[in-house]
Amino acid sequence: MIPVTKTFFPPLEEYQNQLKRIWDNEWLTNRGELVKELEGSLKNKLEVPNITLTANGTLPIQIALKILAKGGEVITTPFSYVATTSAIIWENCTPVFVDIHPEYLTIDERKIESAITSKTKAILATHVFGNPCNVDEIEKIAQKYKLKVIYDAAHSYGVKYREKSLFNYGDISTCSFHATKLFHTGEGGAMFCNDEKLNHELFYSHNFGHNGPEDFHGVGINAKMSELQAAMGISVLPYLTKIIEERKRIITFYNYNLNFSQIRRLLIRKNTLWNYSYYPIIFPSEKKLLKVKEILNKENIFPRRYFYPSLNTLNYVKNEPMPISENIANTVLCLPVYYSLGDDKLTKIISIINKNV
Repeated sequence: MIPVTKTFFPPLEEYQNQLKRIWDNEWLTNRGELVKELEGSLKNKLEVPNITLTANGTLPIQIALKILAKGGEVITTPFSYVATTSAIIWENCTPVFVDIHPEYLTIDERKIESAITSKTKAILATHVFGNPCNVDEIEKIAQKYKLKVIYDAAHSYGVKYREKSLFNYGDISTCSFHATKLFHTGEGGAMFCNDEKLNHELFYSHNFGHNGPEDFHGVGINAKMSELQAAMGISVLPYLTKIIEERKRIITFYNYNLNFSQIRRLLIRKNTLWNYSYYPIIFPSEKKLLKVKEILNKENIFPRRYFYPSLNTLNYVKNEPMPISENIANTVLCLPVYYSLGDDKLTKIISIINKNV
C-alpha cells in the first residue's frame, strides 16, 4: 500500500535510550527533564524567543482563543483542517469565514476588512500546507482595527518567511506535532509567542493556571506534553534535515514529471523557505479528481482529499457561500509524500495521473 503519508520512526534503540532516561528519573509528566530539553532544542533550532510544548496541536488554538478572542467573532479561513473551526466554536466564539486566495490557498487578506464588525476580536488564519499567509497585510489590518492575530501553523515546522521563522508572526502561533507531521512527538504540539507577558499567560494556562504547587495565576487547563512524547521528539529531531531533503527530492520528482496541462500545483509565496510538507494538486473538476482517485485506489495508492469539505459547509456553522474555497476543496488532492517513498512508486503514481487526466 502507498498511503498519503507515513510516520517517520527513528531507530528503536535511540527511542529506547530516551525511555531509559524516563525510567531512571521516574518522571512521566509535569514538565520533566525531557520536555524541558526538547523545548530548549526547538527554541534554538527554530530561532524563536518562546515555546511551550503541548499534548496536541489543537489545545494551543483553544488556549489562544480563550485568551485573545474572549467569546467574540473570529475571522477565519474555510480552507483548513476542521480543528481550526471547531476550536473557535468550542471556545464559544463565532467563526466568520473569509474566502481564500485561489493560488496560495491561504485566507485572502483583501477580503478581511469587509468582514470586520464591532464584535470581531481576532483573526485566526492558517498557513495552508506550510504556505505563509500574507502576514504583513494581516498585521496592518489587525493594528488598524485593534484585533489579535492567531496563526494555525500546524504545517509550518521549519518554514521561514523573509528569513524569519513563520512561528514568529502574529500574537500567537500554534503548531501540531502529530504523527503525520514533518516533525512529530506521536501526538503533540506547541505554541509560540513573542510578547513576554502574553507568553506567561499561555504558559500557566496550559498547566491548570499554576503559579507553583499551591498558588494560581488564573484559570487554566491541562495541555502539558508528557515525557514519553518528548522522548519521541528528541529521537526524531536529529533526522529532520534528512527528512526534509528526502521530501524535497520527492516533490521535485513530481514537479518534473507530472503533466500540468490540466492540473496545477500550489503557488508558494515569494520570500518563503518552504518545508515540503505536502503535495496538493488541483484538478479541473471534481469529476476528474474522483476518477483519478478511484483508479489510484484500485492500485493500492491512497492520496487524500485534503482539505475537504470546505469548512463553511459544516452542519454546525452558518453556511455562507465561499466559492473559491468550495471549488478548491472539491478539486484538491494531496499526493503521497513521505520518507522512503521510492522513484518506482512515484513513477507509478505519476503515470496513472498523467494517463487519466
